[in-house]
Amino acid sequence: MAKLAGIRVNEFSIGMGPKLLQFGKKETKYSLRLLPIGGYCAMEGEDAESNDERAFNTRPVWKRILVVVMGAVMNILLGFVMMFILTAQTEYLASTTIAWFSESSPLQAAGAEIGDRFVKVDGYAVDTDRDLLFALSTADPSSVDIELERNGDRILLKDVAMLTQETEDGQKMLQLDFKVAALDKNFGTIFVKSAQDTVSTVRLVWYSLAGLVTGQFGLNDVAGPVGAASAIGQAASAGLESSFGDAVNNILYMMMIITVNLGIVNLLPLPALDGGRLVFLILEGIRRKPVNPKYEGWIHAAGFAILIAFMVLITFGDILRLATGKGIGG
Repeated sequence: MAKLAGIRVNEFSIGMGPKLLQFGKKETKYSLRLLPIGGYCAMEGEDAESNDERAFNTRPVWKRILVVVMGAVMNILLGFVMMFILTAQTEYLASTTIAWFSESSPLQAAGAEIGDRFVKVDGYAVDTDRDLLFALSTADPSSVDIELERNGDRILLKDVAMLTQETEDGQKMLQLDFKVAALDKNFGTIFVKSAQDTVSTVRLVWYSLAGLVTGQFGLNDVAGPVGAASAIGQAASAGLESSFGDAVNNILYMMMIITVNLGIVNLLPLPALDGGRLVFLILEGIRRKPVNPKYEGWIHAAGFAILIAFMVLITFGDILRLATGKGIGG
C-alpha cells in the first residue's frame, strides 16, 4: 500500500531485533530478523522530517491513513485465509440451530425446543457456533440467560442452570446438553462460514480486551510470545494424539487467532501502535495541519517504552507460569 501511495519504503522486515538475512538490490531491503514478535515497514519520512519527494509525510492524509490501517487489514485477511483452509477440511459446518438434546437436558427443561436458534447468551450476540461456544465457556454455568429465536419470535430463558463437569483443578465447567444442526457444505457456505468465523474471532479479541479493562480477565489470562509458543506446542501435541494433519491444523488455528489478535491490537489508539498514528492522522485531517512532529515523537517514544515494559512483564509471567504452574500474583 505504501508503494501504491508513492511512498519510498526503505525496509520491509518480518520479525524484530538482530538481522538474520536480507535481500533486495533496489530501494527496498527485505529482512528476516531474529525475534518473531511482529515486523515493520520502514518508510522514508515516517518518524523524522525528510526532503525526499516520496517521503511518508509528503503524501495526502487519506493515503497515509490507508497505509497505516493496511497492516491490520492484512492481518485479518490472512486470518480469513487460514480460517477458510480449516473450514474447508471440516466434515460438517455447524449452525446455531438446536437439533438434539441429551437426556434430562436442563436447557430443554427451561423451555428450549429443537429448531430454536441461539441469538444471545448472557447478552453476547451469537452469529456462529464459535460465538456460541465462547459465550457459554465464559458464562456462569449456574445462571445463564439465553435468548432464542423460534418461528420469528424471540424467547428469553432466564437463569438457566446448565450441566457442569469438574476440571482437574476443581473448577466447574459448563457441559453442553445439546447439539446443533449441520449446514449444507459447498464452496459458498464454506466461504461465508469462514468470513463469519473470522468476524467472530475479531469480536472475541475485542471482548477479551474489554474484559481486561473491566477486570473480567486478569494479567494471568494474558500471554506473550513465550506463552503463545507454549500454547502452540500444547495444541500440536494434542493434535498428534490423533494424526499429524490434526497437529498441523491445530497450529494453523492458533496462528489464525494470533494474526487476528495482532491486527486488532495494532489498531488500538495507543502511542507507538498504528492505532496511535491513526489518531494523529485523523487530528491532522480535522485541523488541516499536522501535530508538531517533535511532540508526536515524544508521545510515541513514551508509548513504546511502556509497551516494552508491559511485554517484559507478560513474558516474565509466561516463564513463571511454565516454571511453577502459577503466573504473576499466584
